[in-house]
Amino acid sequence: MSKDTLIVVGSVAFDSIETPRGNADEALGGSGTYFSYAASYFTRPRLVGVVGEDFPDEHRQLFAKRQIDTTGLTSEKGGKTFRWRGRYHSDMNNRDTLEVHLNVFGTFNPVLPPAFCDSTHVFLANGSPLIQAKVLDQIKKPQMVMADTMDLWISTMHNELLALLPRLDGLLLNESEALMLTKDHNLIRAGMAIRKLGPKFVIIKKGEHGSMLFTQDGVFLLPGYPTEEVIDPTGAGDSFAGGLMGQLCSDDSPPPGRLRRAMAYGTVVASFTVEGFGLDRLKKIERADIDKRLEHYKSMLDF
Repeated sequence: MSKDTLIVVGSVAFDSIETPRGNADEALGGSGTYFSYAASYFTRPRLVGVVGEDFPDEHRQLFAKRQIDTTGLTSEKGGKTFRWRGRYHSDMNNRDTLEVHLNVFGTFNPVLPPAFCDSTHVFLANGSPLIQAKVLDQIKKPQMVMADTMDLWISTMHNELLALLPRLDGLLLNESEALMLTKDHNLIRAGMAIRKLGPKFVIIKKGEHGSMLFTQDGVFLLPGYPTEEVIDPTGAGDSFAGGLMGQLCSDDSPPPGRLRRAMAYGTVVASFTVEGFGLDRLKKIERADIDKRLEHYKSMLDF
């Protein structure tokens, strides 16, 4: 059993979601939520975030049930929890953001509990690169640091993001963000160019089409798991990251193939997430279900 520890700093939110398959109102969501829940199938993640006084105890109990350490989940007196409302198009790949109320997350300035500062594996969920850097300053001796970003930070905090990249082992971003960051129209060139900006590896998410890994050894491709029933794609990317980092944190095997194997686990966990609204589907599975689907996934890739 690995003695490594995994921390995530990200959002905890209430999501109101409309998809062609139905809708959900005030579902528990946020990058920190999806990541930590997905990672909990592999390790005992530490969650750092902020909520308001309106955050119910039942959600904290849900985290506790999965052995997610919420010592770093602070509650702001008199404040309201971050809320997001969105509507997905018929293809489930595109969505419109209808409402965003950052509330307490808008002034989130994470100070890690002292016991969390020895975390070996760090995931900096999507957020300002200045906040991500501040979190990293508080970690004593990280073994693996991975961060997510988005188009907003690429355009408004470009220099701050570039300053952060050399401090990362891995950067996670989607296809359009990779092209935007490099000002290139070729995804292969873009992935290689981002690696030259500092991170040891780059993972580009391609939604239902899987992911691409760029390392010093070259390019590795993984297709998405062919899910027949896509109910709600919200949180798929953060679940992918949670499964990936959770597996890396718990994997004591030699390095060759470890990162690729972790990506496969992340892909499988994300495939469960999209089969229900919010955490609905993840609540119904066990680690054995993930391993079983992974074997099926491997059989599809073997030729």
